[in-house]
Amino acid sequence: MPVNPLLAATASPPIPEAQAWRAAYDGAFGPFIDLSQAVPGRPPHADMLKKLAEAAASAEAARYGAITGDRSLRETYAQHVSGLYGGKVVPEEIAVTAGCNQAFFVAMLALARAGEAVLLPTPWYFNHQMTLAMLGIEARPLPCDPEAGFVPDPEAAEALVDERLRAIVLVTPNNPTGAVYPPDVIARFAELCRRRNLWLVIDETYRDFLPPEAGRPHDLLAGETWRDNVIQLYSFSKAYGIPGHRLGALIAGTPVIAEITKVLDCLQICAPRTGQAALAWAIPALAGWRAANAEDINRRLAAFRAALADLPEWGVTSIGAYFAYLRHPFPGRKGRSVAERLAAERGVLALPGGYFGESADAHVRVAFANVEAEEIARLPERLAAFRL
Repeated sequence: MPVNPLLAATASPPIPEAQAWRAAYDGAFGPFIDLSQAVPGRPPHADMLKKLAEAAASAEAARYGAITGDRSLRETYAQHVSGLYGGKVVPEEIAVTAGCNQAFFVAMLALARAGEAVLLPTPWYFNHQMTLAMLGIEARPLPCDPEAGFVPDPEAAEALVDERLRAIVLVTPNNPTGAVYPPDVIARFAELCRRRNLWLVIDETYRDFLPPEAGRPHDLLAGETWRDNVIQLYSFSKAYGIPGHRLGALIAGTPVIAEITKVLDCLQICAPRTGQAALAWAIPALAGWRAANAEDINRRLAAFRAALADLPEWGVTSIGAYFAYLRHPFPGRKGRSVAERLAAERGVLALPGGYFGESADAHVRVAFANVEAEEIARLPERLAAFRL
């Protein structure tokens, strides 16, 4: 029997394919270095593990909770983001989801219908494109210039606006490129969306890893008008080291939250409650630990820059948070071929630009946050003599 043709036409998740390439590596250069997936490189804080265990052992965590998330977590998170962005977010403007991917899914279902369009800067996060494809929503590419560090251009975006476009999605710090969008660029996108009656959806999964000197990521939530057309997405997975507990959050005005609640009731009924209970404690209690983790990630970023400094042929086109986007030194060769050979012959797994909608496929993405500096230091030896 046939399945939904929209789903059948959606590409399969690419990371399992890439992970299979490592089987061909014979170990000649030492242990395999997996730079393919954005996963926390260290376990949760010991006290976080205790809180998770306590919550898991409670009868309350085994019961259904509120559709949009436990009140204690929404109150704590509302206070946290209000301080972070200099605005006033209330618990009723927050929905807790089973991961940020789910937050994106329910946002798209709320904003657009089949046959309409959403603008995605490219290179794009492949799960965003997959979500839109299976919903029958056009993922309209907004090509980002490598020479501009893959920061999207609001003027180029406006040229792509038509009557079918419902929203513009920004991801900062960006997956896959690592690009951090300047606050003034984000503000220009917000102004564009207000003027053209569009939604602005901003995914900030990796915001906790910005260096302290970066300051406030943007001012979108500082005023009152954001509720009319801004939706902000976040993941607790990376900052707290709990991706397996599947917890994310969505911030929007209460009318949108009311519509999203309908989706969540059908999709999850409630987000996993063990992690919610622990996070309500962890957000204020582990602020110092999160800051130390961010410092560590930024040290790895510096170590990656240093490791690649003597390999100009592997150009670091953009870098930030968890990721670096490298221009590979084989013009005309597909990134998939480069990445597969690199895994098999040098024991280094990166993802090809083609996985992220990059038509030229001239880059590979590396996720350096889940490997230690010692592993990063071994990259020059492996890349220097690599030839196709």
